[in-house]
Amino acid sequence: MNKNTFNNDIKKRNNSSNVNKTKKIDFGINYVNTNSVLHQLNGVTKFVLFLAWVTVVLTTFDLRLILALIITGCTLLKLTRVPFPVYKPLLIATASVLSINALFMFLLAPQQGVEYIGSSTLLLSLWGDYSLTQETLYYLLTVTLKYFSMFPIALVFVFTTHPTEFAASLNRLGVPYKIAYAVSLTLRYLPDVKNDFVNIMHAQQARGVDLSKNVSVLSRIRNVAKILGPLIFSSLDRADEISNAMTLRGFGHNKKRTWYSLKPMTKQDYAVMGLITLVVTLAIIKRVMATELFWYPF
Repeated sequence: MNKNTFNNDIKKRNNSSNVNKTKKIDFGINYVNTNSVLHQLNGVTKFVLFLAWVTVVLTTFDLRLILALIITGCTLLKLTRVPFPVYKPLLIATASVLSINALFMFLLAPQQGVEYIGSSTLLLSLWGDYSLTQETLYYLLTVTLKYFSMFPIALVFVFTTHPTEFAASLNRLGVPYKIAYAVSLTLRYLPDVKNDFVNIMHAQQARGVDLSKNVSVLSRIRNVAKILGPLIFSSLDRADEISNAMTLRGFGHNKKRTWYSLKPMTKQDYAVMGLITLVVTLAIIKRVMATELFWYPF
């Protein structure tokens, strides 16, 4: 083997290892530090943004506003610079759950869209009351996108806000620091719980527990229960260790506490807060002045 051939083999191995590293990017709901513009905002600002976003979503059934929220949320998610493979499984899972939810909504109330909109345009004649109308299809689409519009901003908040910073933000807004710290611990140990789940799953599979498509759905559900049991007990053990450690350090003795991760408010934070206030005010005024619940263009 000559020198050039040897160097080419080394380059191919390095490239394949880099590809494997990119494919091995872990996914989950946890803080990802990419030093983006959104990471520089104060935790209070991002928490208020999340609450305002949910408020606007809950006050409207206007598809135009919902689509605007989805586009804005996806743009903010892009600004976080978090790679798409990190949240791709969450996106697929959310879309699947919302699709199943829309199906059940149709099965439970097939004429709900007709009742809300006040007209009926038959698209597909089925048995009984399960005739698919244009109004029902529009209603299901609006409600599904309404729920989905909260998905991007939730990821933006989780990806850009450190759990300790979030706890400090809650405490700054008036939430007792014990509750704020409990929320911080919950977010901080979610990745550890996920890792425990994966480790227990691999251990059970090594013992012969089959979770593949080779067995029936009921068998897979029973086998998953064999993973959840050890996972619950390991989580309780971790919670007991954390509780003992916090008690030994005198947590909760004082009425107030300081936060290492608390950042001061900047001009950007106040500008964003002002924009949030304006948007929420306009959304509430629009909802109060609207004569119809749904915006229906047909």
